[in-house]
Order: sequence, then C-alpha cells, then structure tokens
Amino acid sequence: MSDTARADHDHHAETDHHADTDTAASRTAAEEWDDLYRENERKWSGKPNAALVREFPEPGPGTALDLGCGEGADAIWLARGGRRVTAVDVSRVALERGAAHAEEEGVADRIEWRWHDLAETFPEGTWDLVSSHFLHSWTELPRERILRRAVDAVAPGGTLLIVGHAEVPDGAKRRSHGDGAAHGDSEVPEVDLPTSRKVLESLDLPEGEWEVQRCEEEKRTRTMPDGKVVDHTDTTLRLRRLPV
Repeated sequence: MSDTARADHDHHAETDHHADTDTAASRTAAEEWDDLYRENERKWSGKPNAALVREFPEPGPGTALDLGCGEGADAIWLARGGRRVTAVDVSRVALERGAAHAEEEGVADRIEWRWHDLAETFPEGTWDLVSSHFLHSWTELPRERILRRAVDAVAPGGTLLIVGHAEVPDGAKRRSHGDGAAHGDSEVPEVDLPTSRKVLESLDLPEGEWEVQRCEEEKRTRTMPDGKVVDHTDTTLRLRRLPV
C-alpha cells in the first residue's frame, strides 16, 4: 500500500474488523489487536495524525502521553520535536514496531513504550500533553472512563487532545487484507462515535479548572486501501488545564 493510501494512520479506528462473536468473546483485546497488526508488515502510514500536526506543529519541550499509540508515528513526531513521550498500546506487535521505527529515526531515547489494556489499567503519572487519537475498538473498550482518567493525567498548564470519528468512515464495511483482495462485506460492529460536545460533557470537568480551546467536527477526505477516496467527519477536542 502506498503512503498516499495510508495518509492517516488512525491507529485505533478499525471499526470494520469482523470476527465471529463467540470467538471474539473468548479472546483478549491484546490478541485481537496483535492479529490485526500481523495482517500487514506495516498497518499505518508511519506519518503522524493530521490533527496532531495541526495542533502541535512544533511540539517543543515537555512530556507527552500517547494513548493508543499504534505503531508510534505520533510518539515519534512528538519526540522529534523535543518531547519525552510515554507511548501506550494494547498490542505488543504495534509497540515493537514503534520501538524499531523510533530507533531508525534516532529518537529511541526519548520514548518509553508501555503495554496497557486501557480497559483494565492506566499509566500512572502526569504529562504536559495527553493525546488520544481514534481510540475506538470493536473489542470492549470503556472509552468514557479511559478519557476521564486521561483528564487526571494532564499536569497543570498542560493540554488534553482527543480526536475521534464522528461517523463510521465510508468504505468501512469492505476491508482489504494483506494480499490486496477484498474478502467480502460484513456488518460494522456497533461502536459509539460521539460528537466533540458529547465527549466534552462526558468528561465532567471541574468548573473553573479547564479552558476549551477547540471543540468541533471536521470533514476530511481519506484514501482507502482499495484506492477509493471517501469523505467522513472527525471530532477534535482540545482542552488546557489552567495552572494552579
């Protein structure tokens, strides 16, 4: 697949993954995601998410937590810009690829790769930036609870950036596998895709402690693995925790 076809790596946006429900119920999220990553030598583009680049064109110094880091493109972008990054994912396969990519880019010493099933555990500590891009899953994922934990992980004066899908992307019902052949149509598993406003409301932020810097939906164009160009809507929520 070309970089153009992989223009947005959307590491946890695979709402089109199909599995027999009885089989999926007996497997862990880590196993499901490891299998997904093993389908391709590289799943995503290796480029940072567009919203992250727009919001942090020059990441600068400080610390960052990347929730659902996938193969690590966002973490590497932040580290290259001067951040010390904690990169978290449920897939050990993805984390290994991210670590290898960071070595190639010369930023391995600025990134700590941690395995977490965020449905069960969350990294301890606080960071100047906490970033969550496309934290959606067909496996069980208490996204609201995880994002409320993310709120607590932002240091005073720091930023929380949450980017997600507001709708299932066109073409998600048909998925290309590693050989490039489509393997039939399947129903998209039900995944909650709230608006930015609903995400903001679900965080239940303490009054007077946060500044809302961006809360909006954005139409964008994406090239699917089969070459089809589709439009869909993403959500962006950027919050700043006021200094103490």
